[in-house]
Amino acid sequence: MNHVVIIGGGPGGYESALVAAQLGAEVTVLDTDGVGGSAVLTDCVPSKTLIATAELMTEVAGSNELGVDIGGDGVRVDLDQVNKRVKALAIAQSADIADRLAREGIKVLKGRGRLDGPSRVVAELADGGTRTLDADAVLIATGASPRTLSSAQPDGERILTWEQVYDLTETPSKLIVVGSGVTGAEFASAYLALGIEVVLVSSRDRVLPGEDADAAHVLEEVSTRRGMTVMSKSRMESVTRNGDTVTCTLTDGRTVTGSHCLLALGSIPNTADVGLEESGVKLDGSGFVVVDRVSRTSARGVYSAGDCTGVLMLASVAAMQGRIAMWHFLGDAVTPLDLKMVSSNVFTAPEIATVGWSQNAVDAGEIVAEVVRLELSGNPRAKMQGVRDGFVKLFCRPGTGIIVGGVVVGPRASELIHPVSIAVHESLTADQLAHAFTVYPSMSGSVAEAARRMHHPNN
Repeated sequence: MNHVVIIGGGPGGYESALVAAQLGAEVTVLDTDGVGGSAVLTDCVPSKTLIATAELMTEVAGSNELGVDIGGDGVRVDLDQVNKRVKALAIAQSADIADRLAREGIKVLKGRGRLDGPSRVVAELADGGTRTLDADAVLIATGASPRTLSSAQPDGERILTWEQVYDLTETPSKLIVVGSGVTGAEFASAYLALGIEVVLVSSRDRVLPGEDADAAHVLEEVSTRRGMTVMSKSRMESVTRNGDTVTCTLTDGRTVTGSHCLLALGSIPNTADVGLEESGVKLDGSGFVVVDRVSRTSARGVYSAGDCTGVLMLASVAAMQGRIAMWHFLGDAVTPLDLKMVSSNVFTAPEIATVGWSQNAVDAGEIVAEVVRLELSGNPRAKMQGVRDGFVKLFCRPGTGIIVGGVVVGPRASELIHPVSIAVHESLTADQLAHAFTVYPSMSGSVAEAARRMHHPNN
């Protein structure tokens, strides 16, 4: 029987463990903080639970238009209570995963693992002592941590990383968010919806520089309309605290003050002191593990999955990398990872969901594609719900009409992207997507309508 040792209990780790056990391997998982990893304990599950409350507040804010009178006192959020719920759900989700691993006969050891050669792991156990584990295959799934700077050090009280915000017991009077990538945009949008004054400091010329430009424009327009201050082309030099006041100093000398500051400066891989390079595992210049499309590293028998690879920092990608690694090692049918099939979502208000080829790729000539954009404001269900912002955008190949990508901006875009994701994955044509029935009235009707507008007679 093959013995698989997995270092890290996040999505890349526990999903690979489940596949390996299913295929008959003996599996040991080394975990430090609780299975589920940062995705469950400090990142995806907590942040999206917080955002669920923010979504409700966004809906309430527009309820007057729908004829709902919420009273003169309005609706207020108890942030302490919200954070208690966030942490309780995260712990419960971790426990559910641990129970599943136990049912499948997977051994979980609490402690830190490091490679001692490509086929041996030394575990430093949390309760003291060490264990040496010989392995037929090792999977590295150690994740990543919030990036900080010497000039902007978190104190866990008023200068915070995204892992520390759930310890807040008081509601910030003014929150400065430094960083306008996905993490910064999500938290800025969420806290704005919770009724907090938010200033978003962005070093780039727009929010979400890595996302669809049209989508980012809609988000920035909606956010500023709702009261957010967006400071573009404003690079942070330092963040300091003086009592109850936090000051963000910019490189041009300007300063911004608030009660709290959230640092969203990206991530660094947890690959130091794991014995990787000494065991023949190649790292790139930023410390990420270099892997191929079946999750192999440069060391024979050593695989890697998740944020420590830097491939695409999504829990869904980490899980798929882990599954692919075990399918490959244990000889099951395997399809190499194809990032053009990955659907992703930015959980802002409105949400931004994407899959496949992007507008940037089309504009750069990387792929020739026809583009159709359809505003949600014309959708009958959107009108009923008071939704004016957002759109559906589809990309298809000229001639064949095959759908190769799409963007959805609007409420629950994370759900609306699914038919587009299926179309991309199965190489469906715009006509095939258009001919599938949708419910009337529904937001998904706009996906079909956008596809209909791609139709070429006699094709």
